[in-house]
Amino acid sequence: MSRSTLPLLDSSLYPQVWQQQTFASPQALLLSMLSAILSKDVTIDASAFTKQLLADDVYQEWINTTVFGRYLHRNFTAFYQQTEDSFNTDMPALFRQELVRHAQYLPLKQVLFFAGDMPKSVRQTKTLTTTVNPATAIINAQTLNMNTSRLIINQITITGKQVLGFAIRHNKRTSERLRNEVLILDFQDLRLVNEQAIEDIKKSNIDDSILLRSYEIR
Repeated sequence: MSRSTLPLLDSSLYPQVWQQQTFASPQALLLSMLSAILSKDVTIDASAFTKQLLADDVYQEWINTTVFGRYLHRNFTAFYQQTEDSFNTDMPALFRQELVRHAQYLPLKQVLFFAGDMPKSVRQTKTLTTTVNPATAIINAQTLNMNTSRLIINQITITGKQVLGFAIRHNKRTSERLRNEVLILDFQDLRLVNEQAIEDIKKSNIDDSILLRSYEIR
């Protein structure tokens, strides 16, 4: 089955302006947001970046090439995680097969984010939910941080030509519109290339602890 490759979203979105500063890449914007958290300078808001995304022609192409929304994504996740329903043992594979049939290749050098520790099942299932909105990743990490001692943010750079996925189409009238999620459905390899404690960047005595992990996926 022939598949097309989605256009590179980052080349359309950046440079990006945030807090009266201009950032040339998603990595630079994320670092600035994290530094602002450490300095207690600003509350991170996902809505402003979501507005930029929805106004972007490439992002519109991303979400308009998929038939899948958040409702179907939730059900897929539930099916894929079930282990005790022997009657429906084939459902996860069938569901995944249908999703993959509609997926496209993600563009080289595209950066995606997700919060928290890498799920142990990811390398086996080849399934991972990410976001193109750095603010959403930070907010998700802050929610997870309530039960942990450290804020963990992960960024993934697409380095292979056959990473399959699609952008999830969200209901614009609900809070889910701020998720800006991209579901990765298949890849060959995912590896950690860097791990950085963001508090080392700030030359002050700050109690907060942020861990930034960088991955490459192909």
